[in-house]
Amino acid sequence: MKAYIFPGQGAQFTGMGLDLYEKHPLAQRLFEQANNILGFSITDIMFEGSAEQLKETKVTQPAIFLHSVIKTKVLGNDFKPQMVAGHSLGEFSALVANNVLSFEDGLKLVSQRASAMQKACELQKSTMAAVLGLDDKIVEDTCKEIEGIVVAANYNCPGQLVISGDIEAINKACEVLTEKGARRAIVLPVGGAFHSPLMEPAREELAAAIENTTFNEPSCPIYQNVTAQAVNSAIEIKTNLVAQLTAPVKWTQTIKAMIKDGATEFTEVGPGKVLQGLMRKIDRSVTANAANPA
Repeated sequence: MKAYIFPGQGAQFTGMGLDLYEKHPLAQRLFEQANNILGFSITDIMFEGSAEQLKETKVTQPAIFLHSVIKTKVLGNDFKPQMVAGHSLGEFSALVANNVLSFEDGLKLVSQRASAMQKACELQKSTMAAVLGLDDKIVEDTCKEIEGIVVAANYNCPGQLVISGDIEAINKACEVLTEKGARRAIVLPVGGAFHSPLMEPAREELAAAIENTTFNEPSCPIYQNVTAQAVNSAIEIKTNLVAQLTAPVKWTQTIKAMIKDGATEFTEVGPGKVLQGLMRKIDRSVTANAANPA
């Protein structure tokens, strides 16, 4: 079975999407439509902006979403997913890909999500850190021992777990985890504690936006971050999408569930090759490649 996977924040680069814009009239129309919906020229930043500009949450999230979704549109009849999943933000791209959300509604929700997360980040100084080379259980147990807010946020692949929380708690956790044998515990250059309780204000704001958006029944199962299981109900998809902001991204568990359910080939749709790299660490027996429209 063929599965399509969609990357999240961190996959952006200057020049992303320019090839699609120049080669495909459909891509050009969709990018121009996106500029109108967002009220600013995101294409200028995507095609020519600095790395700093692209790192702003309000830009990064719509930019990655647009790159991924427009690529699926350009693939046309070659795009026939039998199952989909997206890493964090990528879940919105996956939901447009399997017809749960329209292009326009997906982009509006991503923009609202980015804005809500940015506001939540400004309420309390917080961050994330990648912990490499330790068993998940050790990391989880250590987080519970630390004073303050620090939780497991992204189960990226075996031996790579990202933690999220307030700055003091993250720094302390990195120190303790290094003592416990982590190969590395690195604070990440992100604006806040995504997928932690500190995103609660953003979760409430996004919940209201999702409630006011039309969700269709999916054309194929989506494996969502919160459950790491196949979901086929629009109502359940909404619930999981809201919960995602304060819950961990169970990516390792998601990929394993997709393989167990019959996925043999994974295609990453979007900028970069982050998810293909994680695939090799989760299960080398399945094929992982990039979507490359003609």
